[in-house]
Amino acid sequence: MKEEKAFNKIEIYWISKSQAVEIPFVGEIKAGFPSAAEDFVESAIDLNKYVVKHPSATYFARVNGTSMEPDLSEGDLLIIDRSLEPANGRIAVCFVDGEFTVKRIRIEKEKCLLIPSNAGYPILEVTKDNDFLIWGIVSYVIKKV
Repeated sequence: MKEEKAFNKIEIYWISKSQAVEIPFVGEIKAGFPSAAEDFVESAIDLNKYVVKHPSATYFARVNGTSMEPDLSEGDLLIIDRSLEPANGRIAVCFVDGEFTVKRIRIEKEKCLLIPSNAGYPILEVTKDNDFLIWGIVSYVIKKV
């Protein structure tokens, strides 16, 4: 097991409610064989409107650490919606005993487990002795490529 802690420092950003920025949207692009070029812009989208469904319940955070590799990478920007219900398989930002972590939720019988994507990190079992709070469900990820 790596020496890095199972917890991560998370940078939290609130949504800017300033003027929307619309970016040209060219439509779908095939990831398989090339298709005839669509060399015109279909419309414009505002990313805030596209990824933020519940503005008053949404915030951003940046991934710090490797426990969720390959699903989430260091530096990825998470869009977190506090209005979404936690459920099996969803990725959540959790506050456990004074520290933040992002993990996939698994509920087994009466247990709540926090599952890292990277097998080099331990599964965290939440018990009644933990100070535990789910801060929101990850609804989108913006990755740098």
